[in-house]
Amino acid sequence: MEPDMALLMKLSESGEDYSDLEPPAARAMTERDLALFADRISPCLVEEEVEIRPGLVATRYSQGTPARSLVLFFHGGGFVLGSRASYTAPARMLAHATGADVLSVEYRLAPEHPFPAAHEDALAAWRYAVEHAPAWGVDPARIVVAGESAGGNIAAVLCQQVRGEAVQPLLQVLIQPVTDLSTHRPSQDEFADCPALTAKQVAWFMRHYLPEGADHRDPRISPLLGNLNGLPRAIVSVAGFDSLHDDGVAYATALLEAGVPVDVIHERGLVHGYISFTAISPSSKAATTRLVGAIAAALDKTDRATTTRKS
Repeated sequence: MEPDMALLMKLSESGEDYSDLEPPAARAMTERDLALFADRISPCLVEEEVEIRPGLVATRYSQGTPARSLVLFFHGGGFVLGSRASYTAPARMLAHATGADVLSVEYRLAPEHPFPAAHEDALAAWRYAVEHAPAWGVDPARIVVAGESAGGNIAAVLCQQVRGEAVQPLLQVLIQPVTDLSTHRPSQDEFADCPALTAKQVAWFMRHYLPEGADHRDPRISPLLGNLNGLPRAIVSVAGFDSLHDDGVAYATALLEAGVPVDVIHERGLVHGYISFTAISPSSKAATTRLVGAIAAALDKTDRATTTRKS
């Protein structure tokens, strides 16, 4: 483990555990902590709230000029925690580093809105993005779908849901995604006590997110079990000390076996949620910079491919 991360995990062991709290109190605690842990990134020229539908909003980050892409982003938090506000730093980093607009979605949270509410919101956000992209100067065929942790699950499911439609995602970016809740993988045991995401916290999330009797093999819960053929190319980020490490590797492997191009970013010395620690962990900031750089490079590649086809 990276030394700065090891120190942070050691300090976290003695802190309060949100999974000992009810969701409203847990949200207040984690929002406070995430505000402290996230780097202070300069605002984009345009940061506006848009209403996707009544009760569902998002923040659009833009440089104020026609963008080469739009990143539809879903925050992490186990389907129970997290918000647009607590993921402002990575959203701004994405916008600044890639030259794309970013639309960060405030999807509904469990237990007030359990499965499949988040996926319904994601599909509505996708339709909104496709419809409104031209007004923002973005080609709808150049929308990237991205998410972290639970948001990575949402992004993966969304790509499966819209497969075969007239407009497809250009790229899917899955950051430490949870991809299969139907089984138990070795990394879940190996890092069950890692303060970044303990087995106790995972159980707390699932208890609030999944209704009693939910089928864990439903591809909307476990996208690894869905049809992966014909999905957009992917960037999958995994961390070496993450209980979800094996979920990300398994999904990347399955995508490759289905003929989907995949780039895997393996941050061997980091833990779950590293993109939220950029103010207090230099190694996390470096890793997040590598991630947004990989997304920018993927967009550069598609730019060159488009230019070649036109010429």
